[in-house]
Amino acid sequence: RRNNESVSLFLLPGKPRKLIMVEHFHGIVCQMTDLIYTEKELVQSLRDYIKAEESKLAAVKSWASKLDALTRVSTSDPEGYLAHPVNAYKLMKRLNTEWSELESLVLQNPSDGFISNMSIHRQYFPDEEDETGAAKALMRLQDTYQLDSETFSRGKLPGNQRIAMLTVDDCFDMGKTAYNDADYYHAVLWMQQSLRQLDAGEEAVVSKSDILDYLSYSVYQMGDLPRAIELTRRLVAIDPSHQRAGGNLRYFERLMFKQLNELNQAYQPSSEEPIQLGTYSRPKDHLPEREAYEALCRGEGVQMNERRRSHLFCRYQDGNRNPRLLLKPIMEEDEWDSPHIVRYLEVLSHEEIEKIKELAKPRLARATVRDPKTGVLTTANYRVSKSAWLEGEDDPVIARVNQRIEDITGLTVDTAELLQVANYGVGGQYEPHYDFSRKDEPDAFKRLGTGNRVATFLNYMSDVKAGGATVFPDFGAAIWPRKGTAVFWYNLFKSGEGDYRTRHAACPVLVGSKWVSNKWLHERGQEFRRPCGLTEVD
Repeated sequence: RRNNESVSLFLLPGKPRKLIMVEHFHGIVCQMTDLIYTEKELVQSLRDYIKAEESKLAAVKSWASKLDALTRVSTSDPEGYLAHPVNAYKLMKRLNTEWSELESLVLQNPSDGFISNMSIHRQYFPDEEDETGAAKALMRLQDTYQLDSETFSRGKLPGNQRIAMLTVDDCFDMGKTAYNDADYYHAVLWMQQSLRQLDAGEEAVVSKSDILDYLSYSVYQMGDLPRAIELTRRLVAIDPSHQRAGGNLRYFERLMFKQLNELNQAYQPSSEEPIQLGTYSRPKDHLPEREAYEALCRGEGVQMNERRRSHLFCRYQDGNRNPRLLLKPIMEEDEWDSPHIVRYLEVLSHEEIEKIKELAKPRLARATVRDPKTGVLTTANYRVSKSAWLEGEDDPVIARVNQRIEDITGLTVDTAELLQVANYGVGGQYEPHYDFSRKDEPDAFKRLGTGNRVATFLNYMSDVKAGGATVFPDFGAAIWPRKGTAVFWYNLFKSGEGDYRTRHAACPVLVGSKWVSNKWLHERGQEFRRPCGLTEVD
């Protein structure tokens, strides 16, 4: 409060809390496939339970019918009924034995098997953090590929023939996930979509007043007071006794008229048109080249014009007459002129790819990055994938791939890092980064004793239906995955100085699963294979 200004308090839906997100979910397809089969098994277990309950109920009904007929006869003439010794004996037997059997039948719990099965599988179920991560992955895709909530809700994604639709309640939960993370930009988009589908007549558990409650406050947080007022008025009209709506409306109106008085303007009612993608500006974040990076991911802003393209060539490459490449030289294509990036064709066969994936799958773990301040490996929201490291001793295929990389590049792999295999599922990404260590992190590879990462050899082990490009925002290059091919570039100049133009990113996978493997080659051992240049930028 300043200068004795009056303070207005208003309530907000829920309490915004900052979630500590590790983002366990990265849509890794091979592991999520297991969950599909787990769910199928649980559905069968549920059907078995239903069948057992129906069988039990049928038995109880049979008992009831039989006993109903008996009691009708016995109660019509109790003394005459009991005059017959057989009836007297059967009454004693029923009450002593048969009713006890019926009691045992009723007390049986056919759900035990289903509950036991659930308990076994529950330890592998995604948790709340995973669900939140999945929602954030959809929002990441929404931003990168400029897809509105309607597109996602109706499953109209490029390169995908399957239709998977979101309900009113799904959209509401998406919006609530964003809201709980104080991400009001996405909260508005998803609450608006939830409201749109509800107004279209879809059935839902969530009420319209709940949606308007979250939507109006999120719109207020985006700085749109007129629309916040209009939405809150709709909420009050639906639910006049709402505990927050009346107070919030009075607060919004006071704030609005105060601003209008200061600006000497008249009140203009808000548009009643639904809020679309682009109505509000997306908040800036930590990434300076965010717009350029995401545009390249969409295939926009690529700087390869026809004049530059005319200087790119393809050729057969025999690794400077390497004996292993003489009979079958590798096909090499220029992807970019400066810095020079090349693509090699038919580097990995389908069988080799499947073997590498088979070796990697049991070892896949959330990919980490090195904290530049502490040097400690940690997970980060800007790198969402799973990776595994494979040694040449693990299998002859790995040794063969390592040798092939050495033959093609002419660089020794003796000082290289292990072959890293990574899987980017839906929403999986690695935001712009450098592969080499900069001057502000001189100890990044000190423990290896092999110097800096001189070059990167990246194998594409799958095609991707939509998304998943490797992009270089500094000079506007976008390289698309093609199964069996590999791309190669130098991270350092011949002088050993870092080439800062090689900052690159793995775009989020929109549809499909992206498998890659990469080899980071280091400086030591390359002294006579790639001699120093005379200038800093040779």
